[in-house]
Amino acid sequence: MKHSKQQVKSGFVWSAIDSFGNQGIGLVISLTLANILGPSAYGLVAMLTIFIAIAGVFVNSGFGSALIRKNDRDEKDFSTTFYFSLVVSLTCYSILYLSAPVIAKFYQQTELINLMRVVALTIIINTFAIIPRVKLTVTLNFKNQAKANVAAILCGGFVGLIMAFNGFGAWALVLQQLVSATISVAVLNVLSPWRPIEAFSKNAFKNLFGFGYKLLLSGLLDTIYNNIYGLIIGKHFSATQLGMFNQAHKLSSMPSAMITGVIQKVTYPILSSMQNDSVKLDDAYLKTLKIATMVVFPVMFGLCIIAEPLINLLLGEKWKGSAPLISILSMGLLLYPIHAINLNMLQVKGRSDLFLKIEVIKKIIITFSLIITVPLGITAMCIGMVTTSYLALIINTYYTAKLSSISQSKQLYTLLPIGLITALSAAIGYLSGFRILIDWLSIIIMLAASLFSYIVLMSLFQKKLLVEAKFLLNKTN
Repeated sequence: MKHSKQQVKSGFVWSAIDSFGNQGIGLVISLTLANILGPSAYGLVAMLTIFIAIAGVFVNSGFGSALIRKNDRDEKDFSTTFYFSLVVSLTCYSILYLSAPVIAKFYQQTELINLMRVVALTIIINTFAIIPRVKLTVTLNFKNQAKANVAAILCGGFVGLIMAFNGFGAWALVLQQLVSATISVAVLNVLSPWRPIEAFSKNAFKNLFGFGYKLLLSGLLDTIYNNIYGLIIGKHFSATQLGMFNQAHKLSSMPSAMITGVIQKVTYPILSSMQNDSVKLDDAYLKTLKIATMVVFPVMFGLCIIAEPLINLLLGEKWKGSAPLISILSMGLLLYPIHAINLNMLQVKGRSDLFLKIEVIKKIIITFSLIITVPLGITAMCIGMVTTSYLALIINTYYTAKLSSISQSKQLYTLLPIGLITALSAAIGYLSGFRILIDWLSIIIMLAASLFSYIVLMSLFQKKLLVEAKFLLNKTN
């Protein structure tokens, strides 16, 4: 399916509105809840995150990506995906419902039994959003997705805040998730109505599963290891410490995830439509990588230097322990868009086997990192996360280079100058404002000095890249 310039432009605009608007509203609600509830309530809910996330991977099973990539998708594919996902979601919920006492015993937190049995309902609810989201993504219709997401987070946030103010603790976070999922599904099905009109097809299942099962396995590995830190911290440390880590990871990953989400949601279907034209595909891939790096690097370095005054200003003394963790984690999470774009290329090329192989290699590295860092504490674990992120970059770019004309050295050569310029700009910004005792003023001075330095240095040493970025932006107008 070919996409017009207007579709691409609209896709980027509405994807940005969706991501930034959704995350912006969510951030305000989350910070308000964090001030009311404190780290312990967040830690309790975070203990359940890995189980809900793993169930979500099984429900999707890579079928969503397979549907987007498939150019000749039809109603049999959609109906088969829905039936399969619904059965898996019901199975996962049943398992989690029955195993809730075991999970509570593992963490030695009896209140997790009922929390798990309620929050796990989101697994079933989200199943009814899979096909509407896929259909909207294929046509780059992110406007309706934005409406659904904003409505969901507003309604869920309202319920969560009411419950938090009335002393419901962790239940406020659980009901917030449940309401958000329900509203999202309802709005999506109103704006993009869909019902299964075909029977389950074995042929469609085999075709989709043939591509999707490797994404399922790699996604399973990725989800387990993305959440294993919370599992280990929840088991060996207190709920309060897990809450600190979880909030630090959430705040440090949010900017990178938002920007990457905008780029990834729009470019995956576009790159998929170019899968038979290697020259155009490689060119579009490299340009996407450059633009993402130019935007994400300064944002993440900026977050790194303002972490302490930012936490003091937004969350107060009881969350102070999360500030140094944010500074550490942001230095690894700045590579998130590069990882995502590289792995997108593997999916577009139909190499879900390599996708899985890469995930296995990276998880072996993470396992060794955990063995070394867990006895040393949460800070050491965060440093280990950053280290593994840079090792993963080398692995990702190596395999992408094998499938394209863009060598590993060319990718790294593109990233390194921007990284050095950003690091120098951040250092200048930090030195300009770190001694100022007024938090809001310190933040403004640090960011202003960093941004000014970044613009000047980029203009001096990366002028060609800035011109190319400007040309690309004008081209979509």
